[in-house]
Amino acid sequence: MDFYKVLEKRRTYRDFSEREVSDEILERIISAAFKAPTNDHLRQLEFVVVRGRENIARVTAPLAKNMEAFKDLVFEVDESGDKDKMEMFADALPKQQKMLMESGLLIIPFFRQMTCPLLKPAEQSSLNYFASAWCALENMLLAATAEGLGAVFHIPVSDEAEKIKKIVHAPEDYEFTCLLTIGYPTENAFLPRQKEICIKDRIHRDKW
Repeated sequence: MDFYKVLEKRRTYRDFSEREVSDEILERIISAAFKAPTNDHLRQLEFVVVRGRENIARVTAPLAKNMEAFKDLVFEVDESGDKDKMEMFADALPKQQKMLMESGLLIIPFFRQMTCPLLKPAEQSSLNYFASAWCALENMLLAATAEGLGAVFHIPVSDEAEKIKKIVHAPEDYEFTCLLTIGYPTENAFLPRQKEICIKDRIHRDKW
């Protein structure tokens, strides 16, 4: 697939079929992560892959309490008044737990955090490892799109990350960016409306 077509087709899917993603495709997608730029050039990335709804339920158990709160958020007033945004949230929030289960494949992308506690950076450059990890994740999202797959991720809140790290026995000096689900979308999968952006209006020459 042409690279710019991949960019155009990359979408967040939250509705997955039961069709299984093969190990061969999974390995190709993960290999794309190692093509991304990394802060220390060492590509210290590790991936916990969880298959099967029972196993995924065990790993994502710490999310249950917060998921109930997420379901109520869709009814809150959105100050922006943006209908596309609210339509997306109306679909997304009730599916936060369901979407992680349906594809039967959960990936937890870990990176080695070498400087300072992740959430207490000494300066912006302390987040270089974190930034590199997200560059790697973007490569995975694009690779999944090229394979005809959809993807969605949940960024941990509250104490979810620490609890999940203990469940999967992750080393102390490793953190993870998100819980990533990759799978084959259902035929009627909801796709939020994409905002049309005038690129020329977003480019500032020499100064803002």
